[in-house]
Amino acid sequence: MNIPRVWAPHAHQVDLDCQGERRPLKPLGDGWWCGGGPLTHGTDYAFLVDGEGPFPDPRSPWQPQGVHGPSRWLDHDRFTWHDTAWQAPPLASAVIQEIHVGTYTPEGTFEAIIPRLDHLRDLGITHVELMPVAAFPGRHGWGYDGVALFAPHAPYGGPEGLKRLVDACHGKGLAVLLDVVYNHLGPSGNYLGHFGPYFTDAYQTPWGQAVNLDRADSPQVRRFFLDNALHWLEHYHIDGLRIDAVHAIIDTSATHFLETLAEEVERLQARLGRHLTLIAESDLNDPRILRPRAVGGYGLDAQWNEDFHHALHAALTGERQGYYEDFGDLAHLSRAVTRGFCYAGDYSRYRRRHHGRSAADLPGHCFVGCLQNHDQIGNRAVGDRSSRLLSTGLLQVGAAIVLTAPFVPMLFQGEEWGAGTPFLYFTDHQEPELAEAVREGRRREFAAFGWDPEQVPDPQAPETFQRSRLEWDELDREPHRELLQWHRNLIHLRRHHPAFADDRLDRVTARGDEQARWWVMSRPGIVVACNLAPSGQRVPLTQQPGEILLASAPGVSLEAGGVQLPAESVVILEAPDCSLLSLPTLTPTPPPPAGEGLHTP
Repeated sequence: MNIPRVWAPHAHQVDLDCQGERRPLKPLGDGWWCGGGPLTHGTDYAFLVDGEGPFPDPRSPWQPQGVHGPSRWLDHDRFTWHDTAWQAPPLASAVIQEIHVGTYTPEGTFEAIIPRLDHLRDLGITHVELMPVAAFPGRHGWGYDGVALFAPHAPYGGPEGLKRLVDACHGKGLAVLLDVVYNHLGPSGNYLGHFGPYFTDAYQTPWGQAVNLDRADSPQVRRFFLDNALHWLEHYHIDGLRIDAVHAIIDTSATHFLETLAEEVERLQARLGRHLTLIAESDLNDPRILRPRAVGGYGLDAQWNEDFHHALHAALTGERQGYYEDFGDLAHLSRAVTRGFCYAGDYSRYRRRHHGRSAADLPGHCFVGCLQNHDQIGNRAVGDRSSRLLSTGLLQVGAAIVLTAPFVPMLFQGEEWGAGTPFLYFTDHQEPELAEAVREGRRREFAAFGWDPEQVPDPQAPETFQRSRLEWDELDREPHRELLQWHRNLIHLRRHHPAFADDRLDRVTARGDEQARWWVMSRPGIVVACNLAPSGQRVPLTQQPGEILLASAPGVSLEAGGVQLPAESVVILEAPDCSLLSLPTLTPTPPPPAGEGLHTP
């Protein structure tokens, strides 16, 4: 259908501005207006509401002149896909890498990523997770202030560029996940309020107006965001969505927005015949997000495990400021890998209240675990990665824990080689007042976190963005080359050893010694022994292990009742009960009757 439609329930008149020609639309009912067409591929257009505007289409598929310019009509059928037989691997077998399009390559475009896909495939990555690509103000930014939610960011390459990237990923055997933001819109270029009650002042978010999902006139607002999710999955062949900050999606309806979203994505999956995935970012520690709808849950597939990240980061770095106040003991890390959440109704000193609910009955693949992600790097004062905070030995220990834990592992771009470049918070707002507000807001935020505000780089400065770009020539130098090989070895072990097929949390045990600084995790079939101390030591084991599968440093030796580990090192050992994890024997297919089937001489 190439006739423009727009929802403007309180308008008296809506007009289409088609390249300077004004055409009146007709009301359809339920607040919808239609007419002024047909439009052809590449035609620029906009809407006027009661004489105000012109404004971009709220569902604009293409914003080549930026978020303040006109929309451009797009015919999705013009693109030729080559992934007809594509099927994404299941999330339980995934290894994810999170990527920011603008800093992943010097060019900062969708198509510039394509030559790097062999690197990801050879590393063992199965899913590429793109940070938000919906059109946002300016040339560069993180993408979480998107305002044209249906339009891929033009400086990245627009609709055509994104489709080419996804098609190329599928051709290399890589699934694509996309980060979407449904809890707020950005402050610049957000014209939705001119069309209808997309927002409500009944709730507040840390980032701006709350989306109206449960107040008057909310059904079409819900439809807008549901259609946006289906749009990415269908028209761009995206394999799954990571939904930003679902704790800020406020909906008091009997059927929560996320539950409806999961139901509609499930129906789309059946229609398309492709595996589709929904992953939440949540600060609630509430397993209802993950539980099936049949038992009162929302039915999402997984969520980022913030507790696991915080526990691992605090254990390795010793940091205790901000929310790390709740973590730091090795016991927190043990609780994370054995029950999903550290805080499952426990008292949180940082929050000064009880937090969370038990999720220990859920399988490990319901959780995405990481040592680094865009938030945990970029929301530091100087955007310093773990490679700036930890020795090479501890980086190897952290990688081993992430890639042997019973969760879906995720790496942030460049983490696999210990990238030395920071990942800073950067923006490109054109309005001076907004730019200054962002600067001051970052300074206040970091002052509250205990960092010197004067050390905070200016988000608007071009060099802040430029410093965040990956430097790919690091791969040819040490210790980057060694770290890259370590990650490859870990991912290869994870993908080929049968122990990792069992992600039941009740079959994981973990214990450590806070004073001696060692930690051991056991899963059926493997034992992971870590020495976090700056000197070598003997790490006691509760059972005599089998052979060494991987060690991060030479000098590991097995002893009766333990293993001798060098300083800041890790070893992965085969456990005696590995035979219990052998894959089930398939019943052999009976031979065909005589005279049928293939014959060999």
